[in-house]
Amino acid sequence: MKNNIKSSFTKTLLAVAIASVSTMSQAASFQLIEQSASGQGSAYAGAAALGEDASTIYFNPAGMTRLSGSQVVVAGHIISPNATFTNNGSSDALGGAGSLSGLNSKTGDPAFVPNFYYTTKLPNEISFGLGVNVPFGLSTEYDDGWVGRYHALKSEISSVNINPALAWQATDKLSVGFGINIQYLQLELTNNIDSYGACINIAGNSQGAFSGTDCVNAGLTRLSDASVDSKVKLDGDSLEFGWNAGILYDVDDKTRIGIAYRSAIKHEVEGDAAYSLDPRLQPFADGLTAGSGFNILQTTSLKATAELPESFSFSVASDFAPKWTALFDWTWTGWSSLDVITIRQAGGIPGQEPTLDLVYKNTNRYSVGVNYHHNDKLVYRGGLAYDETPIRSPEQTSARIPGNNRTWLSLGAGYDFSSAWTVDVGYSHLFIADTEINNNSGASSSNATLKGKYESSVDILSVQANFNF
Repeated sequence: MKNNIKSSFTKTLLAVAIASVSTMSQAASFQLIEQSASGQGSAYAGAAALGEDASTIYFNPAGMTRLSGSQVVVAGHIISPNATFTNNGSSDALGGAGSLSGLNSKTGDPAFVPNFYYTTKLPNEISFGLGVNVPFGLSTEYDDGWVGRYHALKSEISSVNINPALAWQATDKLSVGFGINIQYLQLELTNNIDSYGACINIAGNSQGAFSGTDCVNAGLTRLSDASVDSKVKLDGDSLEFGWNAGILYDVDDKTRIGIAYRSAIKHEVEGDAAYSLDPRLQPFADGLTAGSGFNILQTTSLKATAELPESFSFSVASDFAPKWTALFDWTWTGWSSLDVITIRQAGGIPGQEPTLDLVYKNTNRYSVGVNYHHNDKLVYRGGLAYDETPIRSPEQTSARIPGNNRTWLSLGAGYDFSSAWTVDVGYSHLFIADTEINNNSGASSSNATLKGKYESSVDILSVQANFNF
């Protein structure tokens, strides 16, 4: 019983929080590529080869050797996602098509993502930099009573990454860079519990202490009754370390190649699951907890380990004409590290820790772009990108991650007001393929199947100020 009810809630809440996200994230899954406004304008094409400002700390720390003096970069990104869900035969635990009650819903409130970078020259051809950014993020909230309420209500993940780095100009053509990442992750997740379904499950595992009739007599009479839904909320956080490195090579005076790597980071998340049960369900949960010796739908502490993915980038920047720079980037992300996540619970059944099998696949992101230097002060930017999703199928799609393959269309500009400060702006529209979902009891306490389609898009506006001294 313990594994059937409580584990199905908590493993979904914690593991999905770490391992997946909704359309708020703009790279694959819940990774945020919005790390500079200068890069935004060209869809981040050539990001590991440009080294045009201090944001190169994130994309390729070796690029710091191309910067002179000291520089501070402050950037902000307004991300406005929109995802509309249309139900198409979602079913309750009995499996009848259309039997799961509830409304369609939209999700995707605007969010603000900040970046800060500082670089300076040191003796002996060495550069130092410090980056503070948000590499992962999620913020979605569905309407109360929506049809997928047993799968997800609110999902919020925030992160802060502090990235000190060094770069060395090894030769006239070759630079190398290395950085340390100090990464903090925090999450909050909620979803509803089908009180009738939970009560029937408790009765079936109570060894005769309760029966289905007792549930009905208590006022829990049917599946998917929103008026008696219970709720669970999870909070958790983690502080872990990783690293990034890169090389920058000048093929000639017009073309550069950048290669960059960011390590995986294994997060040990610790938190609490707080249950708010309908008064009619509470006595059944308390009774089985007392009788079994295990926590059944009770507030308790949780731990889980999830390895956030490594990534590898190959970029090219080439000045193919007096005012034109061509840009290319390929980034591979190792999402398959998020395969099976084991949830360890205080008061859980020994040897029967629940797991979540995400079966994520590795992804590729391809981008091309151009920079047009109109004059010494003004540069125009444009880019296209194609970004793959790590989700393999509708059956493995979660309501917390209604994402799919996406195509970027980006435009931007940069202007030098003086030698002391410059400004960059960028805008992107993301065309997202419709997302089919057919997710059943693996992601829901109710054994319900959420079946339908998401229609999604995203708009991003980025602004950046660069201060030179």
